Amino acid sequence: MNRLLVENVSRHFGGVQALEDVSFIVEPGTIHGLIGPNGAGKTTLINILSGLLSPSSGRMNYRNHDLHRLAAHQVAAIGIARTFQNIRLFPHMSCLENVQAGQHVTSRRSLLPRLFHLPSARREDRDLCERAMAMLARVGLDDKVSYQSRNLSYGERRRLEIARALSLNPSLLLLDEPVAGMRQGEAMVVADLLRSLCREGMTILLIEHNMSFVMSLCSRITVLDFGRVLTTGTPAEVRACREVIEAYLGTTGEPHA
Repeated sequence: MNRLLVENVSRHFGGVQALEDVSFIVEPGTIHGLIGPNGAGKTTLINILSGLLSPSSGRMNYRNHDLHRLAAHQVAAIGIARTFQNIRLFPHMSCLENVQAGQHVTSRRSLLPRLFHLPSARREDRDLCERAMAMLARVGLDDKVSYQSRNLSYGERRRLEIARALSLNPSLLLLDEPVAGMRQGEAMVVADLLRSLCREGMTILLIEHNMSFVMSLCSRITVLDFGRVLTTGTPAEVRACREVIEAYLGTTGEPHA
């Protein structure tokens, strides 16, 4: 089963209920939005899906794997990659090195071939380097391969994070505010990239506050508020939902600050 199934997931931190009985399905080969006010539990859910947190209760399944039983490196190994709300790059490393740093899960060689720099290890290193270069080209950073990430613009650093996630060759991509702080033109570039990935069969779950970006890109959207699901539906259905309008979109159809 290539669908992502989230079923009755709850998470509490002491007496604080961050998520409560969250359930929805992300169909394969689609872009699914996850929206809601600040503090609604969106990033907590992504952290649970990616293995950084464990749920207090509930279950999550992808490709017949129970995600709530897996550690973060195991989640990555079955084809789930993510980006972060706050950019997490190595500032003094080059773009190429940043992407390669994310490839350790896909490495198949043991320590011995690498220790002695055997031909099998050299071949794999070449293959991984070629893939990293291809992912930089995919996000439009092929002319910045040797640049240290600290010298990139904000939008370029966001795209570098996506390139690093893509280098894992994921089938499911979790994006936490991928166009936050970007100008409209930069956001459109990312939107085109995500559409092309979706056409190639990748499944994408994204958190974003840019409503024009979400509404134009996603086939379905799940809305969270105070850790609960308000609704899941098409962009048109979400826009028309009274509870969503009151809790998040407001009468203008734009999110509350």
